[in-house]
Amino acid sequence: MSTTPKWFMPVAIVALLWNLAGCAAYLSDVMMSADDLAKLDPGQQALYAARPAWAVAAFATAVWGGAAGSLGLVLRKAWAQPLLWLSLAGLLIQDAALFGLTSVVSQSGPSVLVIQGMVCAVAVGLVVLARQAVRQRWLA
Repeated sequence: MSTTPKWFMPVAIVALLWNLAGCAAYLSDVMMSADDLAKLDPGQQALYAARPAWAVAAFATAVWGGAAGSLGLVLRKAWAQPLLWLSLAGLLIQDAALFGLTSVVSQSGPSVLVIQGMVCAVAVGLVVLARQAVRQRWLA
């Protein structure tokens, strides 16, 4: 293995924390009780109800794949790369459902575009990082 730059491990740890926050958001979403749903405004309730199961599965793939891939970066394992690719694919499928099948922007405002854009940028960045780390032999 070649010498790993000093910045790599802090970035990998932040990536893991970021993705664990995504896992917490996923669990919060899928474990929402009927009382919690009732507290949402009608537009948000409609968005929640309109999601197809495959979009929820894509959300799970994105966050759990991202967490596992980021753990792979922390452990300096090459298997991080395919998991981060899987995470990105899950995110893109989730976003296709979010923006293609719902009126999320009109319901939630343009901030959802900014947030999802940032999430996508991080996911792409992690794939690029993992790819570079494999090429440079920072991962075994």
